[in-house]
Amino acid sequence: MATRYFLALAVAACLTNTANAAEEKNPDWNTAVLTGDWGGTRTSLYNKGVNWTLTHKSDFLANTSGGIKRGANWMGYTEAGLKMDMEKLLGWNSTTAFIHYHSELGTQFNTKYVGSFVGVDNIETAANTAQFNNAWIQKGLFGDSLSVLAGLYAIDSEFYVTDTSGLFIQPPYGMSNDMAQSGQKGPPIYPVGALALRMKYTSPGKNFYVQYALADGVPGDPNNPRGTHVQLNKGDGTLSIMEFGYTPQEDEPAAGASKPEAQPQEEAESFNKTAIGFWRYSTQMDDPVDVGVRRPSEGVYVLAERTLMAEKNHPSQGLSGFARFGAASKDLHQASWTGSLGLRYHGLFDGRDDDIAGIAVTYNHASNKYRLLNNAESSQTQVEATYRTQIKPWFALQPTLQYIINPNMDPALDNVWIIGTRAEVSF
Repeated sequence: MATRYFLALAVAACLTNTANAAEEKNPDWNTAVLTGDWGGTRTSLYNKGVNWTLTHKSDFLANTSGGIKRGANWMGYTEAGLKMDMEKLLGWNSTTAFIHYHSELGTQFNTKYVGSFVGVDNIETAANTAQFNNAWIQKGLFGDSLSVLAGLYAIDSEFYVTDTSGLFIQPPYGMSNDMAQSGQKGPPIYPVGALALRMKYTSPGKNFYVQYALADGVPGDPNNPRGTHVQLNKGDGTLSIMEFGYTPQEDEPAAGASKPEAQPQEEAESFNKTAIGFWRYSTQMDDPVDVGVRRPSEGVYVLAERTLMAEKNHPSQGLSGFARFGAASKDLHQASWTGSLGLRYHGLFDGRDDDIAGIAVTYNHASNKYRLLNNAESSQTQVEATYRTQIKPWFALQPTLQYIINPNMDPALDNVWIIGTRAEVSF
């Protein structure tokens, strides 16, 4: 009953996580999405603060050598988002809301064929299901310098995030592996959200921010991975996470100075972010070696991303990169620390201005206790090279080539080569 009531409340008050929708240009629905503008209905709703989105991804992956066994399969992911500006709709000043629903189908590729630590595909889940992972309301205060969000929330929507790493199909470029392994049953990240309260302060000029979230320590129902479950059980505890970020804004040219030349209506794509974060669960966990000893699941991370080179006269194209490092409780978890590096180039080839090429590597260092208990290798390294081809504004194909060294740190598993492709459609 509580779950149905909460979801009904969220559905009645949904929107985007930004209060600046009024400043955005109307999308060209007739070219941006497959189903078009619905005879003008979509534009009319958007102008009133309502934006509905639907996207489908189909992944075809094949293990060509190593791992558990050779083989191939398909996985599908469909997501729907309803976004609404409550200020436009109901006159609620600086109030936004958001609801997100997703479903998964197909065979669990990593589980059956690879055996990699955390995984090799960011849409793979433990069970085929459909569920909500975000359904929240956000209020801006003090000129929107402070925002408060409450509801069903996935922390990987705002914490430990680098935009440049979002290109890749492997999981550690969303939520990093060091935190993805944490807690009793994992943190509130895709595919499961948790009841949470998030506060964020952004400095004048938007050069600095600090954000904090307090969430249920065990999201969903670990005994039932199918469907949406919102419950606060005894012993769940809470997860606290705080992030401090530096995001320097580009200065406007001085009066009389000329701006770099660019193609008409082309917007610059610029990345400049540095952040440090800390997280900790309130409920302690049993030490796997020291009997009777309980320890907190906790960690720290740092990240940075930069635009490394922008093409002259094409500020939306160029080279960017990211670096991320995180450490987790070495006495509790499989990986004591992980590190990732990646590069991506937007518009690498002439005439393919919307395509994006990328290469990234993640190193996962095994904790000493995990090695002792499992006779494990000291690490797992995973590499991905990918190229996203924008066939149409609403349709993209993304081939991927992956190499996994010491999958799951298991000496019985040979190194893995994976080839595949992702097809993505926006309706």
